[in-house]
Amino acid sequence: MPADLAEKTDRYGRMLADALDEATVAVPRETPLGGAAVEIEEMAVSYLEDGRHFRENDDPVNALASFSYGYGWLDAGVRMGLFEVPEGTGLFTTE
Repeated sequence: MPADLAEKTDRYGRMLADALDEATVAVPRETPLGGAAVEIEEMAVSYLEDGRHFRENDDPVNALASFSYGYGWLDAGVRMGLFEVPEGTGLFTTE
C-alpha cells in the first residue's frame, strides 16, 4: 500500500518540531563549532517554518521535503556531537 502523503507530512512536521525541542547545543557557542551548531539549528527552524507554510498552502510535497531537509540538518548535527539529546526518544539516528 502506498504511503499516505498527508499523514507522512504531518508526522515528519511533528518529528522535526519534537527534535528541535529536544536538542540543545552541546558546544560553547563562541567557538567555531558553536557557530556551526547555531547555523544548523537556524536551518532546521527555517525548514520547519517553510514546511508549515507549504502545508498551510496545500503543498504537501514541498512541506514534506522541507520537514525532511530540516530534520536531516539537525540529525547530522547530533551525529557530529554538536547537540545533546535525551536517550530513548527515538528521534535521532544516534539512539
